[in-house]
Amino acid sequence: MVIPKQLQRIGNALYELPTSYKQGMHVPARFVASPTILKDMDHGVFDQTTNVACLPGIVKHAYCMPDGHWGYGFPIGGVAAFDVKEGIISPGGVGFDINCGMRLIRTNLTYTDVKPKIKDLINTFFRTVPAGVGVKGFARLNTAQLDDILTDGTQWCVDNGYGWQDDVEHTESNGKIPWADPATVSDKAHKRGKNQLGTLGSGNHYLELQVAKEIFDKDLAAAFGITDPNQVMVMVHTGSRGIGHQICTDSVRNFDEIMRRYHITVPDRELACVPFQSDEGQTYYKAMACAANFAYANRQVVTHRIREGFSSIFKQSPEALGLHLIYDVTHNMAKLEEHDVDGKKRKLVVHRKGSTRAFGPGHPELTKQYQKTGQPIIIGGSMETGSALLVGTEKAMELTFGSTCHGSGRTMSRTKAKKLVQGDQLQQDMEKRGIYVKSASAMGLAEEAGMAYKNITDVVASVEQAGISKLVANLKPIGNVKG
Repeated sequence: MVIPKQLQRIGNALYELPTSYKQGMHVPARFVASPTILKDMDHGVFDQTTNVACLPGIVKHAYCMPDGHWGYGFPIGGVAAFDVKEGIISPGGVGFDINCGMRLIRTNLTYTDVKPKIKDLINTFFRTVPAGVGVKGFARLNTAQLDDILTDGTQWCVDNGYGWQDDVEHTESNGKIPWADPATVSDKAHKRGKNQLGTLGSGNHYLELQVAKEIFDKDLAAAFGITDPNQVMVMVHTGSRGIGHQICTDSVRNFDEIMRRYHITVPDRELACVPFQSDEGQTYYKAMACAANFAYANRQVVTHRIREGFSSIFKQSPEALGLHLIYDVTHNMAKLEEHDVDGKKRKLVVHRKGSTRAFGPGHPELTKQYQKTGQPIIIGGSMETGSALLVGTEKAMELTFGSTCHGSGRTMSRTKAKKLVQGDQLQQDMEKRGIYVKSASAMGLAEEAGMAYKNITDVVASVEQAGISKLVANLKPIGNVKG
């Protein structure tokens, strides 16, 4: 990969392309990356991030995180904030899997407790939490129930016996985007979401048993309920499934033509957008909020099934097993937020696509438990190498609109991975290394081999060096249900 000559290092793990790099750029493009990560960035990341810098109403900078790679319109790992009055909203800056996100659940069990029962647990979850394209969940919803979920998100689950009130408080935005309006969601999108509550998607979506392999900050870890390096965790990665995909599909198709009415031109059709305050912009935002609320509810119902599974295997209640939610974060969303810009508070529409909130200590949106620590950040790695738990910082609020990376990021296409890896053999090799995995298909497993992803240690080092996140613990996989 050839690094653009105009790229300048402006800080620790922070690089910038000036507005002179490309005609039409309103703001510079910034890249959070260590030298190691930077040299492996694909060129599409530089092209797409600078394209984002050309969008109307963008504020300060367009960003790409160290896990960044080529995406639809925005790069995966992209962050951009737009003025609420003068700026736009773009489905390509949110993604097709609206509110795809991560959830981390702790237990009071150790690896010694769980090791003899790993296969029983994974086989149970493989049966009770369906994974893959088009699968159906156990909850059958009528239209009124679905609309209630699209409106109320996690709270609907709690009210209907699929969660604890504490779960709401430990979910980003309390598991609900308030602007949701089910009337803005098409019939086709309704139909696609109706039977998918409590399911995992395909690709890199998963339910994973992990141990807290390395604890780097004991005080922060303890504040999150992690006190033992052999403590067992459960990580969930899934989103809004078919309903989110359909909402994005509907909007992208419509925006491509509608933006001409607003005299908006974009360097890439995949960046189709409209003014946020326009009727079309508001309609998309309300529909996007519906998909987001469905995703929160989806991960909550998966949590309910996890609690049921542990309870049935260990013959104890979920409460006795300490199955408490540490946090739930989203990484595909556009959100209304208030940030300091040049010393003034401004209302912005912050797009995070394949990137995660990293709110620092004292932020009013954080639950009381995390006011002193900052927000927990869940970084999903590959199923072979592990994941990480970080925490947000004040510098992230100053530098990146309170944003950081979301995972390790792909370095290889799924097609290439399938050519190089045999899924069945990989499954056997992983089991020999102490990771029991069940997948919807051997080919799907091959696509997710560890070699297809960036080194998560390098990715996390980048955000630490930039000061936008702090590492709390590394999490090692011991069992996995893969989409």
